[in-house]
Amino acid sequence: MNTVKNDEIRQAVRENYGQIAVSESSCCDSSSCCTPTAQQPQLLSLQLGYSQQDLIAVPEGANLGLGCGNPQAIADLQPGETVLDLGSGAGFDCFLAAAKVGPRGRVIGVDMTPQMITKARANAQRDGYDNVEFRLGEIEHLPVADASVDAVISNCVINLSPDKANVFAEAFRVLRPGGRLAISDVVAFAPIPDEVRDDLALLSNCVSGAEEAGVVERLLQDAGFEHVRVDAKEESKTFMAEWAPGTPITDYVVSATIEARKPVA
Repeated sequence: MNTVKNDEIRQAVRENYGQIAVSESSCCDSSSCCTPTAQQPQLLSLQLGYSQQDLIAVPEGANLGLGCGNPQAIADLQPGETVLDLGSGAGFDCFLAAAKVGPRGRVIGVDMTPQMITKARANAQRDGYDNVEFRLGEIEHLPVADASVDAVISNCVINLSPDKANVFAEAFRVLRPGGRLAISDVVAFAPIPDEVRDDLALLSNCVSGAEEAGVVERLLQDAGFEHVRVDAKEESKTFMAEWAPGTPITDYVVSATIEARKPVA
């Protein structure tokens, strides 16, 4: 993709998630799969693998029901660690991570949508999360120092990027030696039709920007990661079928967990 196309994609995603932040709903428009209700984000998150305890442990308004899995389940976060969340939204995964790393740890959320950053910062301030901060920025150009974090997590965001190679290169850069990547994201297991690839609405709904699992593995290895693992979650097709009614997206995309490590030396 050229720069103009990349900027067009980023702007479409930014506008979409800006609207979500303002409306506090995971539904993007009247044609989306769900009907906005107070309960909807909680029900969606339970489908994604979060527990009821997770849902009540975070500030009100932090959980917008976004995502395609639970990266916390594979991150193995430890007290005192520094964690970076790519595409942190209103802060849901950051606040869960903050409880695991404790007061000696630190959590950084990066998001390119100003409305999401504003919302996340307000949530953190209101509930006294002193070990969490949110930074405005693109995941392809992280506002984070070299070799400064122990774990990078993300939930259904990297598929939205038009430059995934740079996302993984940036994740590698900011990780300390031996640091790890723990991601839930959408990957393709069959060729995505051109008419779907070119649909910006479906891209913003985490469908048309997905790369095939083998490509994801190669991009991670090219970035320098080792112990790369991409595990498709076939059960995810149940809830993903509702993302784009009338479009057979589960014929070519599925949610997956993605794990990798930066070499110690």
